[in-house]
Amino acid sequence: MTFNPMLATLQQYPFERLRALTADVTPSPDHPYIALTLGEPKHAPPEFVVAALTNADNLRRDLGAYPLTRGTDELRAAIAEWLGTRFDVAVDANAQVLPVNGTREALFAFAQATLSGADGSRVVMPNPFYQIYEGAALLAGAQPYFLDNDPADGYQQDLDNVPAAVWRDTELVYLCSPGNPTGQVASMATLQQLIELAHAHNFVIAADECYSELYFDDAAPPASLLAASAAMGNREFERCVVFHSLSKRSNLPGLRSGFVAGDPNLLADFLLYRTYHGCAMSHHHQHASALAWRDEEHVIANRSLYRRKFDAVSEILRGAYPLHQPGGGFYHWLPTPMDDQDFALGLLRSYNVAVMPGSYLGRPNASGHNPGTNHVRVAWVAPLDECVEAATRLRHYAETLTRP
Repeated sequence: MTFNPMLATLQQYPFERLRALTADVTPSPDHPYIALTLGEPKHAPPEFVVAALTNADNLRRDLGAYPLTRGTDELRAAIAEWLGTRFDVAVDANAQVLPVNGTREALFAFAQATLSGADGSRVVMPNPFYQIYEGAALLAGAQPYFLDNDPADGYQQDLDNVPAAVWRDTELVYLCSPGNPTGQVASMATLQQLIELAHAHNFVIAADECYSELYFDDAAPPASLLAASAAMGNREFERCVVFHSLSKRSNLPGLRSGFVAGDPNLLADFLLYRTYHGCAMSHHHQHASALAWRDEEHVIANRSLYRRKFDAVSEILRGAYPLHQPGGGFYHWLPTPMDDQDFALGLLRSYNVAVMPGSYLGRPNASGHNPGTNHVRVAWVAPLDECVEAATRLRHYAETLTRP
């Protein structure tokens, strides 16, 4: 028995689809298994965070008190300071910052708290995309509108060709920069164009910036929606909220720690929603999170590890695939010479390497084309030697496909 009819609109999650696709595959016994499917960081977490989490005296104290939904003063101040240092924006720690249990939970909950439920309301999102955006829209009674990330446009979203009728019905736009899975980075001009559209058409922007600290050019780090807003004179960040996480930045996916920052009116409503939602972050996690946000040395070291891996695997893959260098994140969005599902099956069967079919991360557009088709997402999260081995196998696989 199902009482919520919107559950029937949800599609199977990509990892469940992949599990079903590969259920009958017998991988080659000649190669150890390497998984490049899940964007789960494998670099070591900061030791000072581990020490803070395992401090027995602090743990006894923290476990004996209910945490506040709005978070501790210590954590909100640390987040506001980090935003100021990283993006050169002035953020009020009391009114414009809200700690959350990871961005996945918050990105979903924000739609439930923000959308009206009115017939015909829309949520605009990238395509391909992080599937939470779609599920959040559907369960809040809105219809997704997909903005294709086309390779001909460098996987950027084309805001100019969105019909006026779509903007008229839009209540929320999800933005992801650097993008998952494409790695594209939205320019300051694009961010400001979207802000102008939000003010003109009365919608809210939810910017998923959880990959913002994984980039390849120190001279051009990814911009934030908040910085774009402030540069336009919108220093209260009206209609703008950003989502950040310690999962990728600090290799702490199990901590489930992130934050939302931006428009104080939107955050006041979101806080009210969350007091009923029952999702306050535990005290000892908040203390450890504040320490992580106040340290940049481990972030720089982490970024350096990813750069080394991308340099190594790109050198191996170049020439075998039409390689697209992402602006940020830890994925290669790799074009395939055949159907992406068949490619993933063949790679697993012949070389015991698992990748995510791109069609599972996208949806058909109005013309019926899924922009994820004939791509695979490759997550370079494993140790360097494993990534080099996996890239070598990917190259060998490509060579077998091109042999006469």
